[in-house]
Parts: sequence; structure tokens; C-alpha cells
Amino acid sequence: MKALLLSKYRHLEIADLDPPTPAADEILVRVAACGICGSDVHGYDGSSGRRIPPIVMGHEAAGIVAAVGGGVTGISAGDRVTFDSTISCGACRYCLRGEVNLCDRRQVLGVSCGDYRRHGAFAEYVTVPARVAYHLPPSLPFAEAAMLEALAVAVHAVSLSRVAAEDKALVVGAGMIGLLTLQALRAAGCSHVFIADLDASRLKLAEQVGATTTLHASGPELVAEVLRLTSGAGVDIGLEAVGIDATVGTTIECVRKGGTVTLIGNVSPQVSLPLQRVVTRQIRLQGSCGSAGEYPEAIGLLASGRVQVKPLISATAPLEDGPQWFERLYSREPNLMKVVLTPGILS
Repeated sequence: MKALLLSKYRHLEIADLDPPTPAADEILVRVAACGICGSDVHGYDGSSGRRIPPIVMGHEAAGIVAAVGGGVTGISAGDRVTFDSTISCGACRYCLRGEVNLCDRRQVLGVSCGDYRRHGAFAEYVTVPARVAYHLPPSLPFAEAAMLEALAVAVHAVSLSRVAAEDKALVVGAGMIGLLTLQALRAAGCSHVFIADLDASRLKLAEQVGATTTLHASGPELVAEVLRLTSGAGVDIGLEAVGIDATVGTTIECVRKGGTVTLIGNVSPQVSLPLQRVVTRQIRLQGSCGSAGEYPEAIGLLASGRVQVKPLISATAPLEDGPQWFERLYSREPNLMKVVLTPGILS
């Protein structure tokens, strides 16, 4: 099969690899579409430490089942599916509680690190356990279905944030996860969602997909504007979708007493916190890791049109064009959001 192989850092090549064989509990998927995630771009240059070459990256994918293992029921060859990027064991205490994202033996598709190597979906075929796969409605295009992994991450973060209809929420960062989090908040009934970024083109997209207020500001300027718009109180919920010192601190500063801050972004391995503000204002501070099986909800939101992903897809391209698109994303080409590679035929 053809695969986009990271053979060394900053070097991707189309390689001929043996197609994987599904184990008894696995399915073999012919990949139709796979999105390039920001974490793949960070893996491309080695900065994440979680894409050690040689590795086939890619975890935001959808396709058609080509074969099933002998122990698989409920899924058949020819079914249209997507799948969770987190490969959970299904047996540890976290999995048994439904917290599959916290699995003690979790692996992530398309990741190679010190503990494991698991080839991903920038290839014509990939195998995944049947327990992490989900059926797709016939009307949902594969390129849009490849966005379901990111949407499930956003839905999970919103579910942890305990949104009420009258809440005012702030999303800091209008990248892919930020824009999907914005839409998940609106779908959860949040009446007013602010979103902040320094990229005007991203804020224009945010308006298109449902933001009630866009804020072209950061740091103290953003805090001052949020306080002005909330009569000095601050927002009820802040969701941080960047993951660096400055934006984490700013998000905390924008939240009211007794409010909630949910951290989604994780670009930096460590950040400093305004501890006294968190403690004295009794702010609920939490992290949100991946998704915990929110795929059915995410599929429903996308299929119903309550969440829009088509405006967020900058391009679809053949797998063979992967190296040039990675370089363009790596160089932070303006106005590029999501690029979806298509190893298979879209239908």
C-alpha cells in the first residue's frame, strides 16, 4: 500500500508498505480522508517528541471497512466508519468507567514515542480495534467526517465545562479546536460565546460559524474588553485552546468568581498559573484530554448541520501531495486552517 512516511524529521515520502492485517478484535479500514492535525505538524519537525521516525502519522480519519477480524461483530466489510484516535484497552478501571481517554494503556494512532509505535492513517489502509469505530451516515462526506475526531475533542471539553443556557463563555484561540469548541458551546445551548484571537481571518470564520462576539485582542487588552462586556464580572466559562503561558493566564483573568476554566490546548509542556487569583476567586480549573466516547454526539451534530466544518477545510489533496502541504502548514501560511489528505476515493 502507499503511505506517507515520516522517514526523518522534516522529510516525508510516499513509501510502499505492506498493508496491515487486522487482529481478531480489529477492522481494516481503507482510508478515504485524513486531516492534518497541528500535532502532526509539531511531530513533523520533532518538537513534540511523539512522532519519532520512521512513522506513518495521521489520526483524524474516515473510510470504508475492507475486512474484519474473526471476533468482530456489528461491523462488516463495506461499512462507512470513523474511529477514535485514542486506542484504549477497554479493560482498565478508567475504561470500565467510560473514561477511555484516560486509559492506563492508551495509545494514539499515528504516534511513536518511547513507549510504543502505532502507524496511523496517512496511508491507504489502517487497522483499529472495532470498539473504537463508529458508523457514519451515508450523507456525510468523508472529508467532513475526517473532522469528527477534532469535534469530539471539542464536545468533550464543553461537556466537562457544565454549560448553562444563560452562561457567557470565552474561547481563547480561534484555531481548529477553538472554532469547533465555539460551535459545540452553541449546540449545548450557551447563549453568548466570545472568541478571541489575533488572526482576523480566523475571527471572520468564527463569525461565520456562530460566534456572538469576536475579540481581536490578547493579554491585558483582552481582559479589559471582556470585563467591559460583562459589566466588570467576567465570563462564566473560559476555554483555552492554545496552550501557552500567556493565553492560559489571560483566560483565568477573564473568568468571574466561582467560574470555570477548561484547558484544552497543550502546546507548552509547562505553564505558570496566577495561583492566588484561582484560589481567592474560587475558580474551577480543569484539563480536558481528548474525547471520552463523544463520537455519536459529534456525528449527530455534524450530520444535522448544527456544527459546520466545511468552511474550516482549506483544501483536500491526494496523499502524494502531503509533503508540500505539510511544509506549507509548517511555515504557517496565512489563511490555512485544515488540510485533508485523500488516500482513497471520496464518496
